[in-house]
Amino acid sequence: MNFKTIEYSVKNNVAILTLNRPDSLNSFTSEMHSEVKQALKITREDSDIRCLLLTGAGRGFCAGQDLNDRSVNAGDATPDLGESVENNYNPLIRAITSLEKPVICAVNGVAAGAGASISLACDIVLAARSASFIQAFSKIGLVPDSGGTWNLPRALGLPRAKALALLGEKLSAEKAEQWGMIWQCIDDDDLMPKALKMAEHLATQPTKGLSRIKKLLNESFSNPLHLQLELEKDAMRELGKSNDYQEGVAAFIAKRPAKFQGH
Repeated sequence: MNFKTIEYSVKNNVAILTLNRPDSLNSFTSEMHSEVKQALKITREDSDIRCLLLTGAGRGFCAGQDLNDRSVNAGDATPDLGESVENNYNPLIRAITSLEKPVICAVNGVAAGAGASISLACDIVLAARSASFIQAFSKIGLVPDSGGTWNLPRALGLPRAKALALLGEKLSAEKAEQWGMIWQCIDDDDLMPKALKMAEHLATQPTKGLSRIKKLLNESFSNPLHLQLELEKDAMRELGKSNDYQEGVAAFIAKRPAKFQGH
């Protein structure tokens, strides 16, 4: 499938989705939303794909919404930003977080506005040392969307989340790692090789088990302990019947590498 605003390829059971509007720091337009939606649908439905790697082309990861794609001139009708969030950004975040496969985000440059929120919605975030995260919404009178107000305080705690969101100051990749907002800050030249290596590793692991880990952790903030214990029990019951569990135990006993099939 040919895309205009993204690049999409599959290799070694890993889908690589690259936002590809480098001249505008990969900011989102309606067309890009549509193409990313198609790519995520392919990723979700293709059982041979067992990990997704999301990154950006050029010097930025994603600058959020392309404001040129909206009418904000004096005298123009007021745009319904809630409609854009409802129809584009919220479905995107739900698609990432509900994908029953690991999602790695390789932040190759600035991640601003919704771009920062999208990265935080991924399961593992790696960032180039030159990359940065900016909660730019306050600069134009808006609030962090795309799950930003949910993920940011959970990653950083409320005091840091409030300061970043209210001040809109740049957070370096190194400090983001120190604060626990991302998994790892990596030298620029090593970012994609390490991200690909991690994605290819995850693509060889028990995909169903990984998806249940992801789901349980994402839901844990909203669940009381007694409910979380029940959900863990249900997941263990389900996974105990999987082929990958049987293979994992057999490989452990035989002291050989496991060959997981993802089911």
